[in-house]
Amino acid sequence: MNKKQKKKRNRILVALAIFLVFEAMELAGVFDALPGGLWLEFGAFLIPYLIAGYDVLAKAWHGITHKQPFDENLLMSIATIGAFALVFFPEAEPHMAEGAAVMLFYQVGELFESYAVGKTRRSIADMMDIAPDFATIEEGGQLAQVDPASVAVGSAIVVKPGERVPLDGVVVQGSSQLDTSALTGESVPRVVEVGAQVASGCVNMTGVLNIRTTKAYGESTVQRILDLVENASEKKARTENFITRFARYYTPIVVGLAVLIAVVSPLLLGQSWSSSVQAALVFLVVSCPCALVISVPLSFFGGIGAASRKGILVKGSSYLESLAQVDTIAFDKTGTLTSGSFNVVAVHPESGVDANTLLSYAAHAENFSGHPIAASVRAAYAGEIDSDLIDDVQEVGGEGVRARVDGHNVLVGNDKLMRGAGIAADSCSVVGTMLHVALDDSYMGHIVIADVLKDDAVETISSLRSAGVKRIVMLTGDRKEVAAAVANELGLDEYHAQCLPADKVAHVEGLLTQAGDRGKVAFVGDGINDAPVLMRADVGIAMGALGSDAAIEAADVVLMDDKPANIAKAIGIARKTMHIVRQNIVFAIGVKVLIMILALPFIGIANMWLAVFGDVGVACLAILNAMRTLRV
Repeated sequence: MNKKQKKKRNRILVALAIFLVFEAMELAGVFDALPGGLWLEFGAFLIPYLIAGYDVLAKAWHGITHKQPFDENLLMSIATIGAFALVFFPEAEPHMAEGAAVMLFYQVGELFESYAVGKTRRSIADMMDIAPDFATIEEGGQLAQVDPASVAVGSAIVVKPGERVPLDGVVVQGSSQLDTSALTGESVPRVVEVGAQVASGCVNMTGVLNIRTTKAYGESTVQRILDLVENASEKKARTENFITRFARYYTPIVVGLAVLIAVVSPLLLGQSWSSSVQAALVFLVVSCPCALVISVPLSFFGGIGAASRKGILVKGSSYLESLAQVDTIAFDKTGTLTSGSFNVVAVHPESGVDANTLLSYAAHAENFSGHPIAASVRAAYAGEIDSDLIDDVQEVGGEGVRARVDGHNVLVGNDKLMRGAGIAADSCSVVGTMLHVALDDSYMGHIVIADVLKDDAVETISSLRSAGVKRIVMLTGDRKEVAAAVANELGLDEYHAQCLPADKVAHVEGLLTQAGDRGKVAFVGDGINDAPVLMRADVGIAMGALGSDAAIEAADVVLMDDKPANIAKAIGIARKTMHIVRQNIVFAIGVKVLIMILALPFIGIANMWLAVFGDVGVACLAILNAMRTLRV
């Protein structure tokens, strides 16, 4: 508990102790035996009432004076003041004790709600406590700890065993094991050596690492994650927005109905004024919407927290709600279903062309590209790449690369790039990605590159089927033969090959039309060219740990460990969260409506104590149910 919660708890305990003393006196008939006992009882119960509820009365008055009166504070104030006011009806039984009790237990419920929300936030905060406190740099032969935000890109930092990596970078000296569980949920340590990319937020476990930073602190992985979690509550789900709108219109309607019960029942139905006013007060107490207003957002927040512990970052409750309705998923291939670890498996030069020369031109043209295919070409070339020979490099989205190498125009890419340049390209029987190479508009030959499925790709498709996903599609820029081989191996429903970014968007739009209003379409990708389609899908899912910044920014859900099998886990968490949300809505509204009906004057079964359960009891049960999402 924080200081504010402890202060409120102590105030409630004092009020409760005083209430119990006066309640014991009332039950023992002490007040009845004293002259003016009724008014003494009135004043006695007014003491714990004011101690417990003065802030509720103040908030209600503030709402009235600022023209925003209709909230639970007004409902509770009217109901409890009305309970005390029944003393002015001689034929009615005194209800001062009930009035004080309603306020007291309402405050107990509010304290419980505050504690529950705080516990949920602390759970997420503890889990996401990955912000580094310092970065260690070397100055004048001495190690100094500085603010990570002050370290410039390209600086050298030292990370000792047990310390958290403060900034994204590349290992330039040393080897170690990294605990990545805070980022990815993965318990197995990751081995890193010279040249390995490391993300901020990981914990160095064994050796000393010298790292050259590649990103400023504000753009680092750890800061990006914290921003995503912090801003998640801003994107409300449709259910949350409904509850907010519901409470806005519900409260004035309830107040109006209570007035009608209090006035119409005596005038038209012949009920006594005291029983009618009492029924109206019970109606007001039980109608308080706090069970919904608190438990529904708390359920979503807990679901987001549960997903985060699995290394799944959901950017808002609206996306969690959409994820629960996903029945169609479209996948990118490279880096998503496949490892992205490409290897050159064949080099087929044209007659009279040396294979090493073919590889040399291709490697030089691809020298500045960050694509895994380009990296595999560079790795296959045995010679040294001279960057001074390269200029005028142009990446053609979804097609390949144009460049000038040693004064020659070089094209490296797929069939579309060759056709666009009017160059006839050969076909190949070897299954894999074909990179055609042309020199000064003359075809030199092609390179075949093969990718392998991720270890959990088969499990991903199987788990998605088990989760109820009806349609699984693959959209790839790769050749049809390669796409067909992957689709057949995984058992996908359909695939579309040689897709440009615009083609992927068009295919997803078609899937959206076919899904209609009931189902949702998710797209899973990792590349820069996937950003448009990630934004177009109902739910964009990015592979976060190694995915591009553009893809992560465009996506609604980020898988920090790059394991597509976690998509089924994310859907499971989303569906469990929505199940709990619906339970709370049905339970809260159902119980409240039942007690409201029982409180009507001509039925008269419900009393103020039942109303307390209908409000505080239902709220507490709904909150406990909502907190189950943390354990999903």
